[in-house]
Amino acid sequence: MLRPLLRHGYWCECWTRSPATGPRSVLLASIETNSPSEATRWIRITVRTIATALDRETAHEAWDWVTYGHKEAEDALTNGGAATFALTQQDTHIEWILRPVIFLPLAHRESRRLPACAEQFTCPTTHKIARHQANGY
Repeated sequence: MLRPLLRHGYWCECWTRSPATGPRSVLLASIETNSPSEATRWIRITVRTIATALDRETAHEAWDWVTYGHKEAEDALTNGGAATFALTQQDTHIEWILRPVIFLPLAHRESRRLPACAEQFTCPTTHKIARHQANGY
């Protein structure tokens, strides 16, 4: 019964570790995509954005992946495998992880209308705003 609701796609994450984050990696961003090329495009755009701030050796590694390495990652994703790309500059490490997944759509992300139960809840902030407007604040 759930089979028609399931959708194949790709989950993409960007993790970083630096003195600011301490010894543990921290999730910076994540997205879902519909194709391997969309997944690698996300990394390629990010890497192009930060490339000018990288030292010469790390920038060369970054541009090599943007130009050629992403194709290997796309092949891995297409064949059902995961792909990673990482850059390290001085004491900062950034790693992108891409993997195939099966998504179960959520009502609020796929539907144009909210479920009927959504109308049963009131937002306390709305009441506060109305009260402040009535008092001239």
